[in-house]
Amino acid sequence: MIKTTLMVQGTSSDAGKSLIVTGLCRILAREGVKVAPFKPQNMALNSAVTPCGGEIGRAQAVQALAANVPLQVHFNPILLKPNSDTGAQVIVQGKAITDMQAVKYHDYKKVAMTAVLDSHQKLVDQFDTIVVEGAGSPAEINLREGDIANMGFAEAVDCPVILVADIDRGGVFAQIVGTMELISESEQNRVVGFVINKFRGDVALLKPGLDWLEQRTNKPVLGVLPFLPGLNIAAEDAIDTQQKLDQVKIKVVVPVFSRISNHTDFDPLRLHPNIELTFVGPGKPLPAADLIILPGSKNVRRDLVFMHKHNWHNDINRHLRYGGKVLGICGGYQMLGELIDDPQGVEEGIGSSEGLGLLPLKTTLTAAKTLTQTQGTITINGNSTLINGYEIHVGQTDFTKPVQGFVTLDSGHTDGCISEDNAVIGTYQHGLFDNDGVIQLLADWLGISLAPQPSYQQQQNTAIDRLADAMSEHLDINKITSFIK
Repeated sequence: MIKTTLMVQGTSSDAGKSLIVTGLCRILAREGVKVAPFKPQNMALNSAVTPCGGEIGRAQAVQALAANVPLQVHFNPILLKPNSDTGAQVIVQGKAITDMQAVKYHDYKKVAMTAVLDSHQKLVDQFDTIVVEGAGSPAEINLREGDIANMGFAEAVDCPVILVADIDRGGVFAQIVGTMELISESEQNRVVGFVINKFRGDVALLKPGLDWLEQRTNKPVLGVLPFLPGLNIAAEDAIDTQQKLDQVKIKVVVPVFSRISNHTDFDPLRLHPNIELTFVGPGKPLPAADLIILPGSKNVRRDLVFMHKHNWHNDINRHLRYGGKVLGICGGYQMLGELIDDPQGVEEGIGSSEGLGLLPLKTTLTAAKTLTQTQGTITINGNSTLINGYEIHVGQTDFTKPVQGFVTLDSGHTDGCISEDNAVIGTYQHGLFDNDGVIQLLADWLGISLAPQPSYQQQQNTAIDRLADAMSEHLDINKITSFIK
């Protein structure tokens, strides 16, 4: 087997693949190993922008932070961003290639595999070790033909595989044995061991089951990772709503659109002990708050319809009448304007949609996608702070009358705007709240004082270190690393 690459697959989605890869990247980086994360194919609406202007899954950006390496498009060569129940935008090595229905993409996998293997080889040429994250489960029978995300990739590059199972779901032994039974003999042979994730209680009580599992499969259990409460590492796709609040000083509400994207923008708010962050799903009114934030969307016109269907537009207008503030980010920024025009049918079909009319702007959707990392200064009420962010959007936004800009970019351009009554702000900048001073500046805009907190990156690094420490204590790291040495 190839000695530079180790793959982590799971018995199901959310079994812990992302976390195990993240922890292994940090453990290896601590040892001075030049390590890179890799996910052949990712399906998610949370993404990050690389320095070269490419787009990859957000989870690989977190794993790159753990590995202490700059982002590359090769960390996630295939990214699928769902834009309907049956279709997705296909991003290959950082660039959007086309929109494709699921059935058609199944036939496209042979082409996609070429990009996957090319990116993997480029990383092999640069790094000592590649830690690979699978997708879903290798035992998904309907997806096994032409697989590029799990065993299809592992077989192609001839790498060892660790299988992770989540005991918190129940039936962990059935998960593992069932998965092993449903993969081929050659795939079974490349599984080098199991990791059981999210265990609560005394591991001694689990030992009879572990002994049985090892005898049944003739594979070692490489460790049992305990449940780690409050481990706030950015989620790959699911919205994390857990909070540990102290004294609530600011209430923030985020409506969850049908195609909400980059909701990890709000993790720094969720982690602040004085900010109550509420995600509001379909069928529920937007509650009283200090600030409503309209998030990004992969299908802005459809989500405008979604917003009206649930009467959120009226909730927003009532919120403003009572003195609340509104912030729109990316797609949410476009919705705040007067019109969204789609003359080329970029989203679903040619047409136009009336916006909320809260900012003097019109957006024309275009096939070209803006992907860039940004630096600049945001200013509210004469107070300023520096930001590093990123833009991921389609569309050109133009103002219908002169406006006060929100972000002065180092490139010399201005992004976003502030309404004349100082109640509504819109911007294309993702990652706003990752910056130390932005939360404080927005609190000042709301007329509320907040004590400074550690930066979001500091909090992420602390969480990654906690994960790596737990893995070093509870997993057989020497055994695991022996598979790649």
